[in-house]
Amino acid sequence: METPHRKLPTHELVYRKIRERILFGELQPGQAVTIQGLVAELGAGMTPVREAIRRLTAEGALEFLGNRRACVPELTEEQLEELSFARLAIEPRLSQIATGKMTAADIDKLTDIDNALNEAIDAGDVRGYLQHNYRFHATLYRLSDAKILIAMANALWLRVGPSLRVVCGQIGTYNLPDKHEEALAAMRAGDADAVADAIAEDLRQGHEQIRLSFARNADLIKSG
Repeated sequence: METPHRKLPTHELVYRKIRERILFGELQPGQAVTIQGLVAELGAGMTPVREAIRRLTAEGALEFLGNRRACVPELTEEQLEELSFARLAIEPRLSQIATGKMTAADIDKLTDIDNALNEAIDAGDVRGYLQHNYRFHATLYRLSDAKILIAMANALWLRVGPSLRVVCGQIGTYNLPDKHEEALAAMRAGDADAVADAIAEDLRQGHEQIRLSFARNADLIKSG
């Protein structure tokens, strides 16, 4: 889902920096940011920051509040159902296509990423967990070379990433199971359908954790 590293113009670098903050939950749902604040934090000019906010707002990752402020939208249960429907339609299909094109070296790379993810879980490293989890999926989907579906998956990850960070903050990393090992075993066997099934179940587990976080937040509101 990310393009290979190369020298990028300033506006693209600023966009990617802010995007990563959203994707990995450093900007949490409902948290407001200002253009001036981002300019100061990133050491960037007003124009590239404004352009990045415009792009991210168009992608649904930010919501413009006026007065040069924006925030990460808070996900609703209804929106989560829409995201679940879309992701289960797109991401397993990407993994299925990718399996037919991948090499042994590709599988080794995905295995290395998953090992790094497991190390982050063991260390209780929330940022590392989110980053390597994303890298695993992004690297897998990129192998499909299905550019339209990859772009759609990118947009969906931006919508769900901040809520996954909230889940990690509530329950830590130890209670976040994934289906990556099952997917890797199916890749080694060349079973594209089994890879798609494992990725679909992986997504379902993540979304279920978000649903549970909604319930925990509702209980906290009632008790407060």
